[in-house]
Amino acid sequence: MSKTVLKFILLGIILVLAQVIVFNHICLFNVAVPLVFIYLILRLPITLSLNWLLTISFFLGLIVDIFSDTYGMNTVSCTILAMCRRPILRLYVPREEDLTRPEPSMHSLGTATYLKYLLTMTLLYCTIIFLIEAFTFFNPVRLLLRIVFSTILSMAIMVGIDSFMTPRSEKK
Repeated sequence: MSKTVLKFILLGIILVLAQVIVFNHICLFNVAVPLVFIYLILRLPITLSLNWLLTISFFLGLIVDIFSDTYGMNTVSCTILAMCRRPILRLYVPREEDLTRPEPSMHSLGTATYLKYLLTMTLLYCTIIFLIEAFTFFNPVRLLLRIVFSTILSMAIMVGIDSFMTPRSEKK
């Protein structure tokens, strides 16, 4: 196996364990829940085929569902996120040739573009997961608060993970 494949397998294992063991038990002010395991889906290479992306996303969501007892909510949300990934990335990067590396990151996209991409994808995921969880618009203010603050918290943690993941040679 190549070094990149091993890196993503290790990243996936670490993110799933962190989500299940730590982040699922954090709920700030009874609204903000960090959902950081989706960072793997966001960080997968753009050159990866849609079939592989959907398969990886499906199983990533399924593993989190199994350990979190969420009955397929993460599986559906991750699969939809994977389907929307390329069109959303094309909103911010019209040509894939403009990327310096095939993996979306602050270095390859630029800070502003990467933050917009990260915000859009995290907001989409949080909207889908909380709509499925609520399955009603009975309390729309609480639903909106959960979506917004979970997006902000998740995005802040993922930016921290991204700065940690970037090799020192790329930061210069």
